Amino acid sequence: MRKEFLPFSRPSVSEEDISAVADVLRSGWITTGPQNAAFEQQFSKYTGGSHAVALVSATAAMHLLLKALGIGPGDEVITPAMTWVSTINMIHMTGATPVFADIDRDTLMVTDKTVDACVSKKTRMIIPVHFAGAALDLDPLRALAEKHNFILVEDAAHAAGTKYKGEKIGARGTALFSFHPIKNITTGEGGMFVSDDKDLSDTIRKLKFHGLGVDAFDRTTHGRSPQAEVLMPGFKYNMPDILAALGISQLKRLDAFNQKRKELAKLYRTLLTEVDEIIPLKVPDHDMSHCWHLFIVRLNTDKSCCSRDVFMDELKKRNIGTGLHFRAAHLQKYYRETMGFKPGMLPHTEWNSDRIFSLPLFPDMMPEDVEDVVKAIKDILVR
Repeated sequence: MRKEFLPFSRPSVSEEDISAVADVLRSGWITTGPQNAAFEQQFSKYTGGSHAVALVSATAAMHLLLKALGIGPGDEVITPAMTWVSTINMIHMTGATPVFADIDRDTLMVTDKTVDACVSKKTRMIIPVHFAGAALDLDPLRALAEKHNFILVEDAAHAAGTKYKGEKIGARGTALFSFHPIKNITTGEGGMFVSDDKDLSDTIRKLKFHGLGVDAFDRTTHGRSPQAEVLMPGFKYNMPDILAALGISQLKRLDAFNQKRKELAKLYRTLLTEVDEIIPLKVPDHDMSHCWHLFIVRLNTDKSCCSRDVFMDELKKRNIGTGLHFRAAHLQKYYRETMGFKPGMLPHTEWNSDRIFSLPLFPDMMPEDVEDVVKAIKDILVR
């Protein structure tokens, strides 16, 4: 058994990252400033997107987007229940109704068919999720959005560096990224709105900082104009330069991080072919490249000795950390009680929700760590 605990994720922070943040602290300008502007420009260049707005979280990006588009009472927004609850919370808090599309059982992502089954006259938006680092099959979803005249917004929280048909996620349309500490790059906390819609991007930029007519950091005056006026009621979601500096430094290594994740994932997939009780996610058949944000497996509870929750606890006893991404959102207590969601509504989502867990995967891991995880899994199954 391992002597040291192996977490399921750990941010890869270098001395260069630390120096970048320290330089901001020494500069005397630690809130939104030149580092923020540079991070937006560099992330936009990396993804190929036309416009980028840095924010304190991807949840903030979702909130501002729904506000900017006037989503509210009487509107329906289609999204999977196999996602983090922040999306559903934001939809609900606007007064709109979340409508859940089921997922493909083995990729954990919605398809054009599962989304189409949920479309109604009230549908205003769909928010499909690129899952665990894999890309959705976007072209059929884009065609569906065009056919029904609703808005497609990609939840790309898991997809920094992922490609679809040769293009990085974020190159077209509108996508929301997360820089939480478990993501492929981190700013501590943070997110990025990326879009080819200039007017929408300008609205997001106003809403993020009190609704003022200029940004928190004006790129012309290198400050904030004293004549700035409120053009619409806004929020306080601007990213400080301390966070942005870390993001710039991390972005330089994103491709290297993703390559290391790919190598570790390949080793997991090879070693786990010997374990019938563990079912990795399927890599989608369509043209895409995976950034391996998470390595998610399902426990075959028909063949195994215990439930998923017990299995995760047994791994913890062997100094192996795990994560759970995600419990089905529609069966969370609040949504069961207030919206009447019940088991049986989303068969593939619920089947996975009872069985999934995330194994350790982060760039600073070594092949020996993967081998330790698989040995621990085998040990539990034998015992």
